[in-house]
Amino acid sequence: MAHHAYSHDDKGHGNGHRGAPFHAITPFTMLDYPDRIACIMWVAGCNMRCLYCHNPQIVTGKGAIGEQEALAFLGARRGLLEAVVFSGGEATAWPRLAPFMRQVRAFGFAIKLDTNGLRPDVLASLLAEGLLDRVALDYKAPASRFHAVTGTKAYARFERSLDILCKQDTVPFEVRSTIHSSLLDENDILDMAHDLARRGYRGTYAVQRAIAGPDRPTLGDLPADMRAIDVARLVRLSPLDLTIR
Repeated sequence: MAHHAYSHDDKGHGNGHRGAPFHAITPFTMLDYPDRIACIMWVAGCNMRCLYCHNPQIVTGKGAIGEQEALAFLGARRGLLEAVVFSGGEATAWPRLAPFMRQVRAFGFAIKLDTNGLRPDVLASLLAEGLLDRVALDYKAPASRFHAVTGTKAYARFERSLDILCKQDTVPFEVRSTIHSSLLDENDILDMAHDLARRGYRGTYAVQRAIAGPDRPTLGDLPADMRAIDVARLVRLSPLDLTIR
């Protein structure tokens, strides 16, 4: 998903580049938080190395926007924005996520977290503290393909996050998967859909095509995915409502 982002290149401003948590801020979106006008805080760094990732500069780069600069941005937009989306990279890998969210909450904003689920401890803590209003969980791959797609063998940690979300009914959440035919196919999607259903997930399962190609570089230098998805088969065999993006 393409966004126009606010960024700052003055090393002497705010917290500067050294230890700054945010790669950029998308100042306005009506797509990333259902029914709310939001901004996106892009947290630099990630604990995965997904081959289809089209934000390699966020995953492997350093932050450019410090906490105080980000808070000043949000403070100036009270009454204009309704929500803040934390994305990345991986926001839960940032040690100061919870303290920062508390300040965002004090401004009166709703909070959505986009996460890969590798920090179930952080997710559980944020839910327990009531800091989340919505979550989007990326189901990267079934267990058999998880390491090949993400570069990590921590499927069990993702699984715990999925179970944490499925066993609560306070915070609405969406599960989504990004697919590239060189990494996953329809059988993998159906495996994930059935796994979600077994765990009690009853929401819509969103499947989106990877953005790749010569003009859209990915972490794994994947080519453009020209293979069509057999949508009819997925809809017929999935135990969940599917949406293909």
